[in-house]
Amino acid sequence: MGVSMRDLDPALKGAGQKDGLEIWRIESFNPVPIPQSSHGKFFTGDSYIILKTTASKSGALRHDIHYWLGKDTSQDEAGVAAIKTVELDAVLGGRAVQYREVQGHETEKFLSYFKPCIIPQEGGAASGFKHVEAEEHKTRLFVCKGKHVVNVKEAKRAKALEVVQYIKDTYHDGKCEVASIEDGRMMADKEAGEFWALFGGFAPLPRKTVSDDDMKIDSHPPKLLSVEKGKAEPIETDSLTKELLDTNKCYIIDCGLEVFVWMGRNTSLDDRKSVSGATDELVSSTNRPKSQIIRVIEGFETVMFRSKFDSWPQTANVTMSEDGRGKVAALLKRQGLDVKGLLKADPVKEEEPQPYIDCTGHLQVWRVNGQEKNLLAATDQSKFYSGDCFIFQYSYPGEDREEHLIGTWIGNNSVEEERASALLLASKMVELMKFIPSMARIYEGIETIQFYSILQSLIVYKGGLGDAYKNYIAEKEIPDDTYKEDGVALFRIQGSGPDNMQAIQVDPVASSMNSSYCYILHNDSMAFTWSGNLTTSDDQELAERMLDLIKPDLPCRPHKEGAESEQFWELLGGKTEYSSQKIVREAENDPHLFSCHYSEGKDQFLVSRVKEIHNFSQDDLMTEDIFVLDCHSEIFVWVGQQVDLKKRMLALPIGEKFLEHDFLLKTISPLTPMYIVMEGNEPPFFTRFFKWDSAKPAMLGNSFQRKLAILKNGGTPPLVKPKRRAPVSYGGRSGGLPEKSQRSRSMSVSPDRVRVRGRSPAFNALAATFENTNVRNLSTPPPMIRKLYPKSVTSDSASVASKSSSSISRLTSTFDRPLARDNLIPRSFRGSTDTFKSIREANSDNENSTSSRGESAKEGGAEDNEDLPVYPYERVNTASEDPMPDIDVTKREAYLSPEEFNEKLGMTRSEFYKLPKWKQNKVKMAVQLF
Repeated sequence: MGVSMRDLDPALKGAGQKDGLEIWRIESFNPVPIPQSSHGKFFTGDSYIILKTTASKSGALRHDIHYWLGKDTSQDEAGVAAIKTVELDAVLGGRAVQYREVQGHETEKFLSYFKPCIIPQEGGAASGFKHVEAEEHKTRLFVCKGKHVVNVKEAKRAKALEVVQYIKDTYHDGKCEVASIEDGRMMADKEAGEFWALFGGFAPLPRKTVSDDDMKIDSHPPKLLSVEKGKAEPIETDSLTKELLDTNKCYIIDCGLEVFVWMGRNTSLDDRKSVSGATDELVSSTNRPKSQIIRVIEGFETVMFRSKFDSWPQTANVTMSEDGRGKVAALLKRQGLDVKGLLKADPVKEEEPQPYIDCTGHLQVWRVNGQEKNLLAATDQSKFYSGDCFIFQYSYPGEDREEHLIGTWIGNNSVEEERASALLLASKMVELMKFIPSMARIYEGIETIQFYSILQSLIVYKGGLGDAYKNYIAEKEIPDDTYKEDGVALFRIQGSGPDNMQAIQVDPVASSMNSSYCYILHNDSMAFTWSGNLTTSDDQELAERMLDLIKPDLPCRPHKEGAESEQFWELLGGKTEYSSQKIVREAENDPHLFSCHYSEGKDQFLVSRVKEIHNFSQDDLMTEDIFVLDCHSEIFVWVGQQVDLKKRMLALPIGEKFLEHDFLLKTISPLTPMYIVMEGNEPPFFTRFFKWDSAKPAMLGNSFQRKLAILKNGGTPPLVKPKRRAPVSYGGRSGGLPEKSQRSRSMSVSPDRVRVRGRSPAFNALAATFENTNVRNLSTPPPMIRKLYPKSVTSDSASVASKSSSSISRLTSTFDRPLARDNLIPRSFRGSTDTFKSIREANSDNENSTSSRGESAKEGGAEDNEDLPVYPYERVNTASEDPMPDIDVTKREAYLSPEEFNEKLGMTRSEFYKLPKWKQNKVKMAVQLF
């Protein structure tokens, strides 16, 4: 596309370079910028250009351009707005989506920029602004249409609470009274009487009035027209496919209410301007003023546009588009324009995903066996089998209450009947807990970061232990490949740290290897670790930790890629080629929110209509409805409190239907992880997608009643008297937690997380757990408990936390510490008299990188402990028969004298506190100080 200085308006210089909204009004046939303070104010006699720039999660900028035509605007101004919109797209590199917006028939995307609504005022630039003075106020009524965005115009009757507050604040300084009049209330009611008096008295109203504006435009199958020299000619075709579109031409796809314009990448600016005129002429000649005109560029077609075609390639040629953008940027730069916003964005560094869930909670796991579920012992709750299904329940401290997550993990080789049973059993558990817990549906191989963080050390074995799996393979005469302790087994090791590590059993052949991972290989007498050339020391550390879980008693021979022994390859059946590409998981995309309308047929359940809510916020989640939040890597189904019980049970089928239809056309997998979230119990890994106000209390009634109450009470909602929550049950019945929790997440030993909960049921369960060493999962070192999502801590709460910590210290100082902790030290540090020398040598190479971490490495370090008293080692270690009272059990080492510190830990205090936290803990474990 040729672009020259004569094509560009100076007012558009620098547009679209940052996230936000920019608006121009057409004055004397030129675009004039509108200040931000006037955004949302439109005049019926004017035409406007609106540019919405959105920064995506990847860092790239996306542009949507709208030109808005007031009902009294001139034809010339409307034409200028259309042409300048094409020019603005050229400035932005020819990739924006363009919309024509006609007053009263705007798209929901456009209206979402100006929530709750726009109310165009009479007048325009030619006649000057008409500022209505307070004493000139006249009584007006507005028709308000729309559920999440509101289309408003003056008319005969109607109301919408989304707009009333806006009118009250904008036109009455927030000081007028608000009355709600329901249809059918007669003159005997005072407020109704005043209302009808404004019309000269009450008169019966018809159920429905038909006007020109209300007449619908029938949609019809897409009709394709080719545009050449400003003339549109129909193309006869039986099937609409992308192959019909020529990159050197422009086309119109006429669908009735929606009219799309497609512009090839190689079309000129004049061609693009002429197709705008041809489209306007088509709409005018068929008397369709309400038709929405949407223009797209080749390579950046919208989902709605692509859905009109019978077939469309799944991926667009983005490289070509980036090249074109670069050429446009280079040309404009030579012409002296600022092109910062046009340059290709630097690739965003991939960050480790955060779970946004507290990992100090309580976990229990069941294996599904037919129509029942069998509770697993603490030592087995992180061991899953590919041929089985599992249910987990996790309870953890939230901001102000105990949070719960109940989920299913479905093995890839599990039986269909058992999958259905797992989902049914989990749903019943949620129902029995009065729909307070969130629910997760997770398939093997595409687990979420929340699941990994809850399990911490996950092992997935081949085969299955359940009767359904055994019967299935026997019926199909399939060899049983279930993991055997004395057989040959190969595990791929993955994860990001001690609190997120997995061992996945794969086929014991060389082709299963990958240079980007570490592996564990064992038979009945020997274990091997194998480190690919592309792995890091952290990856190798995880392999050591997982080996202690899988085969802690076997002798081990470490191998590096390229230096393997013959015995290693013999166990794998010989050396063959293998991959070096890391397994790529689905990335999280920018979230999209959809409202779902559904119906139940005689034989099947149907999602009848799905509607995207643009620029969504927390207030768009209406209590009567069910919504789907699509992040591509996972989806959330949000269920409002006013959804009845029968429809609540449809939340999971709605999510499955949503995945099946793939409404964003991004080839989303039907096995994508899914969460069911209940209003009032939203977990932090859901609320992070919103500007969430957790202080908003639950309110009575439906959405209309809630908003009306807020409006009448001056912004203060009537509170629902909170139901007293039953203490967290540890009885094990009806899916509750066991009387003595199977696992406690070292809440008392972490200085990183301030506890402000006092002696809650969770605290009592924690104490009970310490009393019984058999129920604690000691198979892996305690994780580095860290704050996984922001929490504000006041001085008062800090005081409470201090008292709580002191209480916990007194309680736990007398507990017997199991000798099993010795087994938690990685093999590389075990069984040697030079243990601590080895640790120092292992870290000497990383001294520079460790010191660069500075303050974070010294958390709870020597500087914080200078004022502590000095006690002998015999009184502060975990095996002491005469322990010191009131010490901080998270920093037992801090009470030692410098001489005893060096003797017991094998290093100075400064050397010790420079170590990462997990390495500090390993050292302390070896000398019974952790």
